Amino acid sequence: MSNAETINSLGENESLKRTIARLNVSEHALVGPGDDSAVISAPDGRFVVTTDTLVEGHDFKLDWSSGYDLGWKAVASNIADVAAMGAVPTSLVVAVTAPGHTQISWLEAFADGLRDACTKLAPGCGVVGGDLAASEKVMISVAAHGSLEGREPVLRSGAQVGDLVAVAGTLGRAAAGLALLQSGNTDAISAYDDWVNVQLRPKPPIAAGVEAAVAGATSMLDLSDGLAKDAARIAKASAVTIQIDPLMLQGFEAVLEEAARAIDASESDWVIGGGEDHSLLATFPSDAQIPRAFKVIGVVLPAGAAPVMLGANALPEKGWDSVKG
Repeated sequence: MSNAETINSLGENESLKRTIARLNVSEHALVGPGDDSAVISAPDGRFVVTTDTLVEGHDFKLDWSSGYDLGWKAVASNIADVAAMGAVPTSLVVAVTAPGHTQISWLEAFADGLRDACTKLAPGCGVVGGDLAASEKVMISVAAHGSLEGREPVLRSGAQVGDLVAVAGTLGRAAAGLALLQSGNTDAISAYDDWVNVQLRPKPPIAAGVEAAVAGATSMLDLSDGLAKDAARIAKASAVTIQIDPLMLQGFEAVLEEAARAIDASESDWVIGGGEDHSLLATFPSDAQIPRAFKVIGVVLPAGAAPVMLGANALPEKGWDSVKG
């Protein structure tokens, strides 16, 4: 294969053929890629579905993210939403628009990222269809599906006064990675490449979603836009106040201190307001056996003056806005 081959030179059918050949097969697909629609099993008669769009220049930069990175991130960000409902990811449909001069090798690397993320993060899940079209910039749209396996979905609106608030996964690392990339400080980017990699290829704790549901989680969501903003979403939906213990955040902050100093940033801001770790924030009854993947960081209080408190102080709802950026 020549690296000079592009989407334009090969055409849609051959480009899709090259891409599909690199994908894994969903264990839940009755009919996979190649027909007008896929057919996915839904054993208990229900399934969850979510969608997300990544836009070049707004959600990512091709200077930083390879095709492989974007394939991985497209999967991770969507199946984290499935996991946050207490469901098992089963299948994805992926639509890509890209300039016609895009090399087919980029599209193949994108497919490799899709495949590997499914295999590593949600074994048994796979891409079952999609679309490819021409545009002036790269845009990636994913619809992800999941099976509840007979359980009730875990909603944002179920938090109860007295519940414990807990998080599975990391806080602030993806935000640190983004800040490092934006800084242009090549020495710092190289020194703290672990945080850069969390930004480029997040690793959400997918299995913890089902574990939380089985343990009786009363509410849960994917931490895509930052702890402060996403905790406020649970608080508002449940008509409660969430109080976060600042002492419980110190461990998350400590691992980021050196990187923050290197680019004159605040590790606390990353932990509280940084998004894209795609960790899971959940509430549990105080007597629940909380899964080991979760760390307790706060408690649910009756609704007060602010949706979220950091200790005794109201916590502003700062974080990522997918429209404003």
